[in-house]
Amino acid sequence: MNPLNLLFLFADNFAFIVLSAVGLAVIFGMMGVINLGHGEFIMIGAYGTTLSANAGVPLPLAMVIGVLVTAVMGFVLERTIIRRLYDRLLDSMVATWAIGLILTQGVRIALGNSIPQISTPLGTIAYGEFSYSTYRVVLSVVALAVLAGLYVLFTRTEFGIRARATIQDPDTARALGVDTDRMYTSTFVIGSALAGLTGALYAPTLTVVPGMGSSFLVEAFVAVVIGGPSVLLGTTLSGGLLGVIDALFTNLYGTFFGQIAMLLTAIVVIRLLSNGLTGLVEDVRNRMEGE
Repeated sequence: MNPLNLLFLFADNFAFIVLSAVGLAVIFGMMGVINLGHGEFIMIGAYGTTLSANAGVPLPLAMVIGVLVTAVMGFVLERTIIRRLYDRLLDSMVATWAIGLILTQGVRIALGNSIPQISTPLGTIAYGEFSYSTYRVVLSVVALAVLAGLYVLFTRTEFGIRARATIQDPDTARALGVDTDRMYTSTFVIGSALAGLTGALYAPTLTVVPGMGSSFLVEAFVAVVIGGPSVLLGTTLSGGLLGVIDALFTNLYGTFFGQIAMLLTAIVVIRLLSNGLTGLVEDVRNRMEGE
């Protein structure tokens, strides 16, 4: 087992899980809506980036376009469909699942089953007989930056205070002058933009096809479920835990066993920790304060 190779695998897995899950976690944790079309939102970001890059737009700007396209789509969907489904968990699941199917088939009809792909930038890092994509290492830094940015947004700004007040008690927040409708819309747009960012960032590393969203959805839901009620802390902890498990078993036994080990870990966490990893952190914190 090469320690450096294991470190790179962990960083790659951590970035993939965190970036896949964070948009879903924001929408679910802040709004109580389970977006089963989350994978297709990621797909839209990837398509927006790839099509823009193929049209000659520089890759960083193409990524911005992919994020903006997804954010605008999220705004339209929230104003026309999603806003009618708050506090209707099962209805929101069915509706967003249907939206995902429509997006997948719509892209397939409009653009076909494949489009020209873009190459992965930045080359590779060589170490001994091993090498690793520099771009994937950069993605792990981006994942940490996204988490830090969301922490500042939701805990250190007036918008974050209003958003958390809306989620905790919308009636009281409305009585205090908070435009809760606007907060719901803004939060959904942020979650959609984060999904688009994930698609934009991974567009150079994956084959961009209509069904690509499913490769992100499983990890995203597993991370959100075992993370617990805290959006940012839960996503960080679940990304770290699942990233370590996946990297360790992938390095020893291959990708298939890494995925199996990750899912088994999720099952154990769900079985033993009813409030997820953040619930465990809160329990430990309360015990330490009690002493």
